Amino acid sequence: MNTPVVISLAIFLALIFAIGFWSSRSLKNATGDSFLQEYFLGGRQLGGFILAMTMIATYGSASSFIGGPGVAYTQGFGWVLLSMSQVATGYFVLMILGKKFAIMARRYKAVTLIDYLKGRYQSKWVVLTAAFSIIIFLFSAMAAQWVGGARLIESLTGLNYTTALFIFAVSVLVYVIIGGFKAVALTDTVQGVVMFGGTLILLIATIMAGGGIDNIMADLTAENPNLVTPYGADGGLSPTYVSSFWILVGVAVVGLPQVTVRAMAYKNSRSMHRALIIGTIVVGFIMLNMHLIGVFARPILPGIEVGDKVMPLIAQEVLPPWLAGIVLAAPMAAIMSTVDSLLLLVSSAVVKDVYLNYIKPDASHTRVKRMSFGVTAILGILVFLMALSPPDLLIWLNLFAFGGLEATFIWPVVLGLYWDGGNKYGALASMVVGIVSYIIVDQFFPSLFGMHNVVVPILLSFIAFVTISLLTKSLIQNQSISHDQLERSM
Repeated sequence: MNTPVVISLAIFLALIFAIGFWSSRSLKNATGDSFLQEYFLGGRQLGGFILAMTMIATYGSASSFIGGPGVAYTQGFGWVLLSMSQVATGYFVLMILGKKFAIMARRYKAVTLIDYLKGRYQSKWVVLTAAFSIIIFLFSAMAAQWVGGARLIESLTGLNYTTALFIFAVSVLVYVIIGGFKAVALTDTVQGVVMFGGTLILLIATIMAGGGIDNIMADLTAENPNLVTPYGADGGLSPTYVSSFWILVGVAVVGLPQVTVRAMAYKNSRSMHRALIIGTIVVGFIMLNMHLIGVFARPILPGIEVGDKVMPLIAQEVLPPWLAGIVLAAPMAAIMSTVDSLLLLVSSAVVKDVYLNYIKPDASHTRVKRMSFGVTAILGILVFLMALSPPDLLIWLNLFAFGGLEATFIWPVVLGLYWDGGNKYGALASMVVGIVSYIIVDQFFPSLFGMHNVVVPILLSFIAFVTISLLTKSLIQNQSISHDQLERSM
């Protein structure tokens, strides 16, 4: 066990717990709708800097800080180029959703993305399908994060994987259950700052340990010339695949529930504009440099078999132990901030979108509080059990979840905002086609037409939304006329 590293990391976790306990004060006196607003949205009071940092920390997850550099270590500069498609993430989300989404969310009194869909489409089946997809796909995403956290603790402490996973699970569950969204947003801000600083320090130290960029490039070229090309170590990163990846981690991120919920939590337009600028700059800096560190680590630490261990191993190799602990708080921060957001999202889908809407609408605020805390705890335990058998590279688990959520939600959200002709039948068809086609393509036709698995399902779900909405337009109009006639006759 590297004691100085562990001590630094423990101090960071203690700070996170302190913020969680402090944030929980706002929940003590909250009741009914105000409790739901506070617990799941932080009272819609996020300023520009906090909004930017919470989006970055939520999106910059274990796959960005553990899995991404791990793949870059094995693939070379091709994966660095591919990862840069993520720079536009915050820009696209806030530009496309932005004011209109926040206005509509407030009009529908929406606390979650599913609340917005319920208000927009007035359909029980749209709500239940959305809740089902969030629970299924976000379990994969959460499992990926928990695997990343456990691998990090395992690498630092020498503990076995299961013990490391247990420590991580307890740490996250305590402060999410206690603090809710406000704890998440405030800790995300701390974590975003740590990520930025940790990335810069580790990049400089890695370049120095490798003898400078020229020396590192020469070593990479001598080992495998493909490592310094856009096509990956084995030449498998085709231009078609790389450009299609931009859809997965760039444009279609608009459909990720954990990101879209941020677009309904900011305080005012000024906060949103500030977050747009800060978020784009910080995401670009972190994504580029974290993946460069993964590539630059290859000549310094050759032969690492599990790519997910590259980041903790290179930090301990090139930095003094106490500084390595602080820097490794960055990937730990990324993982914790994503897990807390996903936990709240799935919890809100169960409590707010299914239980309160369709099972017990008149539940007392005390019962809602107990349900919120209890469901969050149960979900955490289930993810812990799922994460006991981790994949070799957790990024694939995370990207599977990303693709599924995007194929489900992107068109009901975006076209629901900008096309009045979209209706509940089109939304439901889009979601079902998106889920089913994504699972089929992912399992049976991977890299269809040389593209990422998410591209074809997103196209099919778009066609389904538009086609079914147009075909059922007259049906919706007839229902509206019949309803008006019935009201007049009464």
